[in-house]
Amino acid sequence: MLPPEGIDSQKLHGAPPLMPWQKFTEWIGMGDEPIVVRTWLDRSYLPSKKVGKRTMVNVALLQQQLLEQEWTL
Repeated sequence: MLPPEGIDSQKLHGAPPLMPWQKFTEWIGMGDEPIVVRTWLDRSYLPSKKVGKRTMVNVALLQQQLLEQEWTL
């Protein structure tokens, strides 16, 4: 599944391979709308991994998916 529109791969530069979803929300500048990111996770729009009780965003896979997308201008 492709990541949601509006996530720029440049924002992910330097991110760890896995990141708690709340921290990811802040990282991409959507800290004021955490429910949107949580919904993306629930609908599998963002690659994620459960680690114990925590939901982690698979930032490495997301970045790869973004780089592989066809971009049109």
